[in-house]
Amino acid sequence: MRPSVFFYVTYVLCLCLGLLCLLFVSCWRSHWRGGFSWDGTAQQFNWHPVLMVSGLLVLYGNAVVVYRVPFTWKQKKHTWKLVHAGLMLLALLLSVLGLCAVFDFHRGVHIPDLYSLHSWVGICTVVMFTFQLVLGLAGFLLPCSPLWFRSTLKPVHIWMGKAILILSLTSCISGINENLLLTLNGTNGEPYNSLPMEAKFANSLGILIVAFGLFVFGILSINKWQRPETDRENVHLLLTEDST
Repeated sequence: MRPSVFFYVTYVLCLCLGLLCLLFVSCWRSHWRGGFSWDGTAQQFNWHPVLMVSGLLVLYGNAVVVYRVPFTWKQKKHTWKLVHAGLMLLALLLSVLGLCAVFDFHRGVHIPDLYSLHSWVGICTVVMFTFQLVLGLAGFLLPCSPLWFRSTLKPVHIWMGKAILILSLTSCISGINENLLLTLNGTNGEPYNSLPMEAKFANSLGILIVAFGLFVFGILSINKWQRPETDRENVHLLLTEDST
């Protein structure tokens, strides 16, 4: 099965949108919010949106579509399982580091943790992501994992993967809005409702994040772009199911 030109166009646009998300969030925090450091100040907080967008959204989104890339179809699926798991692990590490940045900043300036809807959704996303990763490693990479467990886990794994992406998009969008309301309606800068340049730029970042998520879901929704089921593991799985 050969993928259409439409797939390549969609995938390249998805990659470009992901890179633009990283560029925009980095420029926003460096140009308008004072850059980056790790000293408990607002410059440490700037790492939080950059790391969360990088890990929980862009890297995660690319990890969930890695099986759809055509040049992987003729290679061993186990190899790409390792790539998928490695990308997911790196995404989780970046997300945890992003949480450390904001929690440490809160302690330094005596701001309470987990008081907003954004923080509740964000922490639930990371917890669910951790649970998903542990289940995935146990179910699909451990040689001792029974085939019945893998077949039972697969639809749950797929559903959780999509749910985490939705939660990630929600967390990023709500975080942008919350940060603009807090910073631009405070003592620094123009009011948010006057739509200064920073607000326009951050709102554009939000649109790019939504567009990236839509492209990822678009790639996942087209069945003919799935990896062909030709691996030995899938054959053994079908034989096991037929014999039960």
